[in-house]
Amino acid sequence: MFGFLKGKNKEIMIGSPVKGKAVPISEVNDPTFAEEILGKGVAVIPEDGKICAPAAGELSMVFDTLHAFSMTTSEGVEILVHVGLETVSLKGKGFTAHAKAGDKVEKGDLILTADFDVIKGEGLDTIIPVVICNTDEYKAVETLAGKEVNAGDDVLQISPK
Repeated sequence: MFGFLKGKNKEIMIGSPVKGKAVPISEVNDPTFAEEILGKGVAVIPEDGKICAPAAGELSMVFDTLHAFSMTTSEGVEILVHVGLETVSLKGKGFTAHAKAGDKVEKGDLILTADFDVIKGEGLDTIIPVVICNTDEYKAVETLAGKEVNAGDDVLQISPK
């Protein structure tokens, strides 16, 4: 009878973009992320350089410098995945794109590869913040951190209003 209400307030799960260790975003050594200026989120200390889509949706932007991408999930969640800190300074060195803005992606699809030897060789941090840019549109954004994860494993739980 009230089938139209079914799934209306279902939790939205966002996956890790990479294999590694999920940590609270407050551990990111950059106040823009740690103080949640761009939104709530999580960070992953990566073990490999395969950076994947954390959810199904559409890529809004793949930065020209390939250090970050943004996407909007099929539920409307706006996600920023930032590979490393200050990596924009590399101007694409050590990064390869496997997708472009406008592409429809599924959770786990390969978006970028990052050569962390190159990034570390430049003295840069490889931590990967994953930020929900439209945090205010949701009742809660909860971090599922403090664990080893594979790409696609749930690291954020979003509660609709």
